[in-house]
Amino acid sequence: MRCDVCGATVSRWSASPLCPSCHAIAGAILPIPTARHHASAMWLWTNDNARAALASGDLALIIRTYRTATGTSQRRLAEQLGYDPTYISMIETGRREISDVTTRLRIARNLGLPAHALGVSDPDDADFTAMLQFGESTIRLAVIARQSGHGAEAINELWPLVTRLEGRVADGYFERDVMILLARARAELGVSLGYVLPEERLVSAARWTGRALRLAEQLDDRDLLAFTLRVHGNELRKVDRPGAAVARLRHAVDLADGADRAAAMVQFARAAGELGDAALFDHAMDNAWQLVDARPSAGLASPYALHEVHLRGLVKTGRSDAATKLLDRHRMSTTAIPPQWQAILHVTTGEVLLARSDTSPAETALRAAISIAESHRLPHQIQRAARTSTAKLPAIVELAHRALDSLRIPDPSPPSH
Repeated sequence: MRCDVCGATVSRWSASPLCPSCHAIAGAILPIPTARHHASAMWLWTNDNARAALASGDLALIIRTYRTATGTSQRRLAEQLGYDPTYISMIETGRREISDVTTRLRIARNLGLPAHALGVSDPDDADFTAMLQFGESTIRLAVIARQSGHGAEAINELWPLVTRLEGRVADGYFERDVMILLARARAELGVSLGYVLPEERLVSAARWTGRALRLAEQLDDRDLLAFTLRVHGNELRKVDRPGAAVARLRHAVDLADGADRAAAMVQFARAAGELGDAALFDHAMDNAWQLVDARPSAGLASPYALHEVHLRGLVKTGRSDAATKLLDRHRMSTTAIPPQWQAILHVTTGEVLLARSDTSPAETALRAAISIAESHRLPHQIQRAARTSTAKLPAIVELAHRALDSLRIPDPSPPSH
């Protein structure tokens, strides 16, 4: 089956005639499985004591750990498993060894564990291992697609993985590897949605990065927490919450290392500019330039990204003259950078040029931005171009509105009666 709008492949089991990306752009909610277990159980097997118990492979210790963490009595657990209470007591004290596969499988499923945690081979475990391997590959491919200017393709890669992982968690399986993969997938989905959604729907992207952050906060993984703080902070900035964005991004900078710290610092500087705090912005920019100069890379930790952040931040902090001088000193070519950054930089360049009433080159930059943004489905950048042009370039505003109309997708949900 093919998407009615873009022609992308759609699962034959999908209830929507649209691919996940077009479904989200249309304003419809991406459905996720409903949890069938109490939310507190999600963290049961992710803390240090539980992980140590699982690593031991000792069934008696694993059962005792489960009962302690959940407050479940031996009698209650026996009822859940269909055994006599004395049976659980004998397992815990080592007076009864459980060696048959059927019983171990039943216990594993009741405790929300993969069968291999209790030393049992099960077809579901092979599926679980394959899911982790393919999940890693899927996220890598989605990141490459997004960074190459193909946010919609990234969403279509990520959504099947996210729904599968969410479904596993909804069924009560809370393995640490799954939780880490789910946090990363949620975060990448949110970032990709932030590329393709119009401003009025960007809150959906922030919700997904927020879901990723809530998960990461429980998993004791410094790099994952730094990453989710960074991407959630950036999505909060885009929904006009610069104060909250600065708080998350400051924390991300404190946690991150190397290139990740440079990326966090660049986004921290952008949020400080949006906040209108000139002193904080200048301090962040100084640190960001030091980090990027020491180890330049592609994307956020690159000279072209930081140049755009510098220009925009100067305008946002009321220093348009300084921004025009910076633009005159350093007019960066956009030919060798990813398309989304081309669009972003063109809009910002147009904004700076309009600040000194340089309308002709500003119009050229904004037309280029709209053309790139339309072809790569980046409505937020088209909306930025329209806002920038409102007072002085009505023709650009009209062009932007036509481009937005071309990207608009009707809601596939049937009307309510």
